[in-house]
Amino acid sequence: MLQIDLWKRVLIWALVLCGLALAMPNLFYSRVETHNDAVKAIAASGGVASPDQTAEAAEWPSFLPSGLVNLGLDLRGGAHLLAEVQVSDVYADRMDGLWPEVRDTLRAERATIGTIRRVDSAPDELRVQVGEPAQIAQAVALVRDLARPIVSLTGVGASDIDVSAEGADVVVRLSEAEKQATDTRTMQQSLEIIRRRVDEVGTREPTIQRQGEDRVLIQVPGIGSADELKELIGTTARLTFQPVVGRTTDGSADPGARNLLLPSLDNPGEYYIIEDRTVVSGEELTDAQPAFDQNGRPAVNFRFNPAGARKFGTYTAENIGSPFAIVLDSEVISAPVIQSHIAGGSGIITGNFDVEESTQLAVLLRAGALPAKMTFLEERTIGPELGADSIAAGKIACIVAFSAVLIFMALSYGFFGMVANLALIINVGLIFGLLSLIGATLTLPGIAGIVLTIGMAVDANVLVYERIREELKTSKGPARAIELGYERALSAILDANVTTFIIATILFIMGSGPVRGFAVTLALGILTSVFTSIYLTRLFIVMWFERRRPKTIEV
Repeated sequence: MLQIDLWKRVLIWALVLCGLALAMPNLFYSRVETHNDAVKAIAASGGVASPDQTAEAAEWPSFLPSGLVNLGLDLRGGAHLLAEVQVSDVYADRMDGLWPEVRDTLRAERATIGTIRRVDSAPDELRVQVGEPAQIAQAVALVRDLARPIVSLTGVGASDIDVSAEGADVVVRLSEAEKQATDTRTMQQSLEIIRRRVDEVGTREPTIQRQGEDRVLIQVPGIGSADELKELIGTTARLTFQPVVGRTTDGSADPGARNLLLPSLDNPGEYYIIEDRTVVSGEELTDAQPAFDQNGRPAVNFRFNPAGARKFGTYTAENIGSPFAIVLDSEVISAPVIQSHIAGGSGIITGNFDVEESTQLAVLLRAGALPAKMTFLEERTIGPELGADSIAAGKIACIVAFSAVLIFMALSYGFFGMVANLALIINVGLIFGLLSLIGATLTLPGIAGIVLTIGMAVDANVLVYERIREELKTSKGPARAIELGYERALSAILDANVTTFIIATILFIMGSGPVRGFAVTLALGILTSVFTSIYLTRLFIVMWFERRRPKTIEV
């Protein structure tokens, strides 16, 4: 009997209405986007809203869905960068960090191997000259004992350093296995830090991926220019807290042994002499948030982890009344005088910066320091005009394909074709509803996936209608023919769509960037097509059949 249970009808209509409600904000894209940005800004400021933000937030009712389909770089415009990570910088840092440990180890045997001295060498090696060349083998053995096993899948059983003797010099280099592991860690850390910095400033769906051995591709839709993106990503944000020795206005003054001469960010022309030792570093920072100081000036609140808080507390307790330099990228941004013991591991950075600069500084500090310098090999700014042209071209393609399919179905199947056309329109709305729900990014290949879905959705209806025609030829009644048509076409529809869905899944897993965008729209389109072709059109036909009770039908 041709019928659908009441609970199934309610469920089908509920899914359709829910999907269309989720897709609706995309019809008012600019208004909803303005509303979302205002709501996000108000939330970031702790619920305090300016009159402009209140007005912008009121542009879209808060009780309605506000999710949007994010537009990709080719549709919205934005910035494209290809950067090369200087992984060799990390080798030099590793050698510099290893030197104190090597020095202390060899000093303990000074009576045997004589005096030791670090001599000039390549950046990726550490060369130590011993006073007794005859004891070079002992010195090599002592340094070799400092080697540690490599923690990586490819370097199991290998050591992190190679130690050899060249004349009276002990030469320490990173092993090849350690270099590979270091390269992998450096690239992963760079990708993660770039992703944090880009995501923190409110951009949408950036593409950040590794290319080759030492390159990173960065594409950020909606950002103003490549220079703006470079300024954010290229900032190293190395934060240190160091003791202050004195001040001077002479930029060429000799700071003395183990001291540094660094410029003041607050007062141009003024320089600080600080000790070349770090009390607490930015790596021990757990949080940084923009704030205001007691005078209402923009500042940054920060908090250390337990280890950093302990060191910070001990130093402030022992140096009350002394200035303390906060150094960011070799510039003293603030040098407050320690007024009391700071035991909580938190404090505030004040300086001559505005609200935007304090917010950006907080973002950079939270994201951490890039492990190595980045060189930008390629940069491109894609203007919104190009994106508008792409959207227009995509609209034309969709309209042409849509119109052709609608006309074909109406001419081929009459009333049943019109039912399929109505389901097809709802199908496209459901696709956009799902894209908005999951926050997916729509690109030009994604539009191609939607166009392909339109054809696939009609294909399922064609299978059903042709099957109904065959059942009518066997002298079955209209109700029975419709019921058997849907039942017997189901296996063919599922086979075709399941295989295509598997392909879409493989494309999503193995692909990246635009390929993934195509895979997402294709996979979602398959789900909505099966739903509308099997359940929604059947519900329409059943409702029509119950109302009209035709003795014969013509498909």
